[in-house]
Amino acid sequence: MSHRIHLAVALERAGWHPAAGRAAGVLPHDLVTPKPWVDQARALDRAGVVFATIEDALALTDRFEDADDPRPGRVRGRLDAVLLASALAPLTHRIGLVPTVTTTHTEPFHVATGIQTLDVASRGRAGVRLVVGGSPAERANFGRRDELDAEAGFREAGEVADVLGRLWDSWQDDAIIRDAATGRFVDADRIHNADFAGEFFSITGASIVPRSPQGRPVISVLAHESAPYRLAAEHADVVFVTPHGPAAATGILAELDGAAAELRRSAERLRVFADVVVLIDDAPGRAHDALARLDDLDGGAFRSDAAVVAGTPTEVADHIRALAATGVDGVRLRPARQPDDVFAIADRLAPLLRATRVLRDDDAATLRGRLGLPRPQSRYAVTPAEDPRTTPAREKVAP
Repeated sequence: MSHRIHLAVALERAGWHPAAGRAAGVLPHDLVTPKPWVDQARALDRAGVVFATIEDALALTDRFEDADDPRPGRVRGRLDAVLLASALAPLTHRIGLVPTVTTTHTEPFHVATGIQTLDVASRGRAGVRLVVGGSPAERANFGRRDELDAEAGFREAGEVADVLGRLWDSWQDDAIIRDAATGRFVDADRIHNADFAGEFFSITGASIVPRSPQGRPVISVLAHESAPYRLAAEHADVVFVTPHGPAAATGILAELDGAAAELRRSAERLRVFADVVVLIDDAPGRAHDALARLDDLDGGAFRSDAAVVAGTPTEVADHIRALAATGVDGVRLRPARQPDDVFAIADRLAPLLRATRVLRDDDAATLRGRLGLPRPQSRYAVTPAEDPRTTPAREKVAP
């Protein structure tokens, strides 16, 4: 295979199947303690997984669930994704940590500083997944704005992404000078205000966090249709798409290419990851049986926006190999059951994909580096030739 891909994993409490919390071996109180998250993140880290995303939401019910008539038997409650990622950062080594943040009700300034702090704690392995949170239950938890239509929500998410980049750039890399002789800790000329005024909010000042190891942590979004495709093409580094097979992936890539040609300002192309829900078991047929049992517990067949693949490591690897052949940059696996499918990914699937040369090799220390993204210079930085502090003053010539 000439085209090789990255492998990522999406972590979601007990797993992505709605009845995962009722699977054998799940201890409910463990879901809100650090240990299972640490164990799974470390296993994926050892397996060479490029990053793990962590789901989050701003309501007790799921995003597309009727809050007035919640389904019984579902997992309720969760840990804050950004804080959880920061707890995992010093306990892992290479894996990128990408928490989910809802753009509709959170302040971009708080998002920017939280993700910068995660980048510091992880030594350059931070990212963020931006999601539009338009559910009535989420809106009711804040009560400070009217309902946004979908198009407005995506426009707001675009502004959030823009402001994040401005705040992450607001400190130049050399802003901290600690000049003991003059008593200056920072050079104020190297700290810049964002000065953003948009449709939904305005930001005046600079970040409170100095520029982090990656400069700009990785921005990612999940996209199913044209509006989020365009959001990703204009503002993201990584997009997660949900093709139900290789043919669908080819069409999505073509649409993303068209949106990027129209909207993308970055010289770096958008990295595309295809999402797949997986159940994995070594014995043929046993993963299908496990899926059927979970469906029975939930009262109906599992339906997902992404393809659902239940099988042996070899069968799941075949599906991933077919997606890789379409030209995607990576595959993000959603484990139906946690931790069982997470450990199957780490211990059996990832080694198989690496042995068959499906996975991309890399030795970079940062998440941007592993994805082949350069570390960007602050947009406010000037070159040495333009900097009056490093350019000798011109000699005055008498008339």
